[in-house]
Amino acid sequence: MKKLYESKCYADALYYGHMILEMILKAHIVIKTKKPALKIHNLRRLYEISGMKLEIDDIKLMVKVNEFNMETRYPDEKMEFYKLCTKSYTDKFYEPIIKLHKRLCQKVK
Repeated sequence: MKKLYESKCYADALYYGHMILEMILKAHIVIKTKKPALKIHNLRRLYEISGMKLEIDDIKLMVKVNEFNMETRYPDEKMEFYKLCTKSYTDKFYEPIIKLHKRLCQKVK
């Protein structure tokens, strides 16, 4: 995510922001359930399954970051997303994603 951001690939940086949060949430679920990771990408749903307790602002961030998952987007939606992802737009989410990821990593036992 950091290298993409530094390379000014803002849409891709945000997409990977979604991915790093998804992976750490799945890690929490695997630790909790002792079962393979679920094949879903919705961060809010993964958070709910994880059983963790987070601040409402963290949950709101995850709901917004869900929009950055481009895997199932149609080409015209992807183009709109790429246009939206200016530096100033990306800056609103870059640090909060990094900070949330760090806190989630610290909770892994």
